[in-house]
Amino acid sequence: MAYWLIKTEPSTWSWHDQKTKKVTHWDGVRNYQASNNMKAMKKGDLCFFYHSVSERQIMGIVQVIREYYPDHTDEMGRFGMVDVEYVEELSMPVSLDQIKALPELQHIALVRQSRLSVMPIDQDSWKIICQLGGKHAVFN
Repeated sequence: MAYWLIKTEPSTWSWHDQKTKKVTHWDGVRNYQASNNMKAMKKGDLCFFYHSVSERQIMGIVQVIREYYPDHTDEMGRFGMVDVEYVEELSMPVSLDQIKALPELQHIALVRQSRLSVMPIDQDSWKIICQLGGKHAVFN
């Protein structure tokens, strides 16, 4: 299993929306690196759900339930999407500032490539971020 972080603007699709609807497709990604990351996602992989823009914090965890397939919002047919399902909310959101303050998290793409919307998270970083959020590391 792999771990990921997916970003959304809360005014477009929020954690509240995800909790309410439970399952959604993760569409609209138009960056090739982020798209390649989605292509690597497998059913059962876990993702941190990150509010971007002004909030800049991880809100909870979702799970990939359908692997990469064509994105119906892409008129050119170049990009795809995955489906994700609500797993659980963090006890406390984990802010970008908290993540940047830890030397052991300086290597993750959230710190190094802040504009990337879909990124891998290594297992050790996953554990640390889960702990910051008040959870024991969630694994599938």
